[in-house]
Amino acid sequence: MEMLQDLGAEYRQRFSDLASYRDAVWKILTKNYFQQFVPLDGTVLDLGAGWGEFTRNIQAKHRIAMDLNPDMPTRVGTGVEVLLQDCSSRWNIKESSVDVVFTSNFFEHLPDKDALRRTLQESFRCLKPGGRIICLGPNARFVEGAYWDFWDHFIPLTERSLTEILSLTGFAVEQAVPQFLPYSMSQGFTPPPYLISLYLRLPLLWRVFGKQFLVIARKPEDDLR
Repeated sequence: MEMLQDLGAEYRQRFSDLASYRDAVWKILTKNYFQQFVPLDGTVLDLGAGWGEFTRNIQAKHRIAMDLNPDMPTRVGTGVEVLLQDCSSRWNIKESSVDVVFTSNFFEHLPDKDALRRTLQESFRCLKPGGRIICLGPNARFVEGAYWDFWDHFIPLTERSLTEILSLTGFAVEQAVPQFLPYSMSQGFTPPPYLISLYLRLPLLWRVFGKQFLVIARKPEDDLR
């Protein structure tokens, strides 16, 4: 219980002043980029949902939010199935029932690589054949020492290391973009939200400002496990 309370306090300290800004940014990110991967009549899981910026703004018939943050259930919005649980334990989700697993800036907070491996195994189990996992996170190769500015970062990852463990878990990697979004919305430069739309349309800018990877992988259609 203390851990859950601490997690809630961390989020409030880190993001409270930027809550409306973050929501505005994610409204643009979902509409202008990520919605293309999420079927309107499908099921999407926001893994490490936090305060639910992705969950609230993405469109899907069935939305699921998973996190240990005790504030998450009251923030993700209406009509969302909430799973307040450890993602490295077995999920209360049927096998082959999810179209898309989405996760942003979450894997680095897991305590160790074994927890990440188990989380990816659960993602694989719950995704439908042909379903996708979409992963965003700080790229340790470009963030360098700033990665450790957050005390709850444990696993430094790059698009290469994540691609490797996804492949070992059974996924077929479709995209591995080393530099996608800028690093953080909790400190530093916060550009006006309208510039995000322009940024997404100009991949050349990604190579200048991007410090987060984007990795998209698919559960093979012929998987029989």
